[in-house]
Amino acid sequence: MEKRVKRAVIALCAGAGLLFTAAGYYGSHIPDSFYVEPGEKLELSMYPHIEQTPSYLAAAAVNQVYPQTRQVSLSLFGVIPIKDVEVHCSQAPILTAGGTPFGVKLLMDGVMVIRVEKVETEDGEKQPAADGGIQKGDIIRYINDQSVMSNKEIQKIIDGSGGQKLKVTVNRGGNEYETYVTPVYSKLRHGYCAGMWVRDSIAGIGTVTFVDRESGSFAGLGHPICDSDTGEIVPISSGEAVPVQISGVVKGKTGVPGELEGYFTTEEPMGILRENNKCGVYGELTSAARTIYSGKEYKMGYKQDVHEGKATILTTIDGSIAKEYSIEIKQVDYSSSDSTKNMVIEITDKELLEKTGGIVQGMSGSPIIQDGRLIGAVTHVFVADSSQGYGIFAENMYDYMGAEK
Repeated sequence: MEKRVKRAVIALCAGAGLLFTAAGYYGSHIPDSFYVEPGEKLELSMYPHIEQTPSYLAAAAVNQVYPQTRQVSLSLFGVIPIKDVEVHCSQAPILTAGGTPFGVKLLMDGVMVIRVEKVETEDGEKQPAADGGIQKGDIIRYINDQSVMSNKEIQKIIDGSGGQKLKVTVNRGGNEYETYVTPVYSKLRHGYCAGMWVRDSIAGIGTVTFVDRESGSFAGLGHPICDSDTGEIVPISSGEAVPVQISGVVKGKTGVPGELEGYFTTEEPMGILRENNKCGVYGELTSAARTIYSGKEYKMGYKQDVHEGKATILTTIDGSIAKEYSIEIKQVDYSSSDSTKNMVIEITDKELLEKTGGIVQGMSGSPIIQDGRLIGAVTHVFVADSSQGYGIFAENMYDYMGAEK
């Protein structure tokens, strides 16, 4: 009898230990804040065994004041405490789903250094840019206090320097500093050089994720536009979104991502681009584009609404009309440190797999629909398996659009 009691106690202790270990795991994987709609309780679709105690609904019903923030305790099975989180009561926005392609034309806020190199002179090799501390990925904003916005402007200043020292204002990782570069005379170019290659603009194709019809603001891509040489997010001074016609698809295969092929149908912009950040590209439609832009409206789903299982994406692989295709959400990660990789998705639609092999470049931004809500967007493809990739929460993209919840 005594041995049975000991075994039971040991089993209970082991079980309790596992529960507390699980509570610790969830505590580190659950975000510190959530949004819920008025009158709703915080429920985590991925973790139905995690409960909210005590509920703040009674107080909310009495006050009828929104938005409001409450501190809520989460517990495992309503017994073992996990963590306290902030719950912000806010009506989920109604958004017009995209899925249509658009052309991106960006002018950088300055000139990006994509490579530094040596210059052959009469006195041997020199590296003026590197000697001045200039690095790949730097954004040159001013030379001798003169704003530079294009390759031609910076080359004109260097050509006219006569080999005199130039004061260069550089932005690196969001921090600005000043340095000095002394151009040298190149034997090959027969002119002055600073020993660096620069870029002032970028263009490409992406997909609109959603439009706020009331304000005309839109979001696309779901990830930043980065320079192909430096990998840095491209800072923009101005940009345009232009209509695109998809003319073909390069099918993806193992080790080689595919891509959408298309062309700008007109130089007349459909919108202006005002921001390129870690969660996508953002802009505003022109008055003309607002009147003709059509699409089905969906309530946005908050991150806790997203769960593993069936869903669909809206994307365009021919012409300019979006179609709906079936996918499976394989994994949801509330705690992802990369705000563009919140879920793993798999294309299951036979037609889409046949035509594209799965996810291809240019489909970034294609909205993800689940349970009648717009819950995210496609962001990346797995190079090893083009049928799978990552998606971002729509909530993350909306947070960066500048609209108030």
